[in-house]
Amino acid sequence: MTRVNAERDGQGQFEAMPGLPRTLFLATRPMFLPAALVPVLVGTCWGVHRAQALDPVALGLAAAAMACLHAGANVLNDVGDELNGADRLNHAPIAPFTGGSRFIQDGRLGLKAMAAWGVALLLAAMALGGILSLSKGEWVLVFGLVGGGLAVAYSLPPLSLASRGLGEAAVAVAFGLPVAACFWLQSGTVGLEAMLCSAIVGAWTAAILIVNEVPDLAADEQAGKRTLVVRLGAKGAPSLYLSVQAVASALMLALGWLSHLPPWAVAPPLLAMLAALAATPLMAGGRSGQLAAIRITLGIHLLGGLSLAGAAFLG
Repeated sequence: MTRVNAERDGQGQFEAMPGLPRTLFLATRPMFLPAALVPVLVGTCWGVHRAQALDPVALGLAAAAMACLHAGANVLNDVGDELNGADRLNHAPIAPFTGGSRFIQDGRLGLKAMAAWGVALLLAAMALGGILSLSKGEWVLVFGLVGGGLAVAYSLPPLSLASRGLGEAAVAVAFGLPVAACFWLQSGTVGLEAMLCSAIVGAWTAAILIVNEVPDLAADEQAGKRTLVVRLGAKGAPSLYLSVQAVASALMLALGWLSHLPPWAVAPPLLAMLAALAATPLMAGGRSGQLAAIRITLGIHLLGGLSLAGAAFLG
């Protein structure tokens, strides 16, 4: 599939949007939006299970804030990868998943415009968090500051965590923490169940990053972006991926035992692990195999997240 066709397949549903709004929206890489909403859903469901009540306003504000935060992080990641040269050196991305949005490289948005758009999205997330803190307290701001800090530190100097082999861990924390935060927003507490759910979702999200880094390995290495995939190489990356998926499945089984879920609740973590086992060899199978591995991993995250959210009401 050509890059143009892939972009059309991934973005064609937005063709009716006018020029600049559509460009700004697509620059956020909306195909990854579920990665922002799954933590909110999981944390909210388990928090509602604990509190036996739903705060819909808190849910709506948290979802909107997380969407803006993730979108801003994606845009700033494009800025960071233009500054370090990784996206300019990437001549064969698997659109629309790897190699960034390409908006800077294709001249659709300038570097300063992308930076301003990323900052605007983070400010929008902060504003939503500020509104939420009026009813839920100052801890909302703490969660928000940690998330916003990681969004900036992941891509941009002086920290540039993604270039130091710390990006995968930062992503696990950045997408696991909102689970605990949303659990707390609904229940007012954070217990062991919340921490396990946070670790599971964080691991699934880190796996998405790892599988997406494999096609970008050569460009990242040439640009000096020392991700864990670059450090481990093409042979070691699948083992890292499978280990992260195994941790997620093991923690999901532990959560089921702790929460006294019915015996058939072991099926989702086992199915997730089988899917991960299928995806692992595909990572070394060329572009078509890597694309299939990316899609399987996104499916694990989405379907696993939905099953994890639903499991809250089985105990």
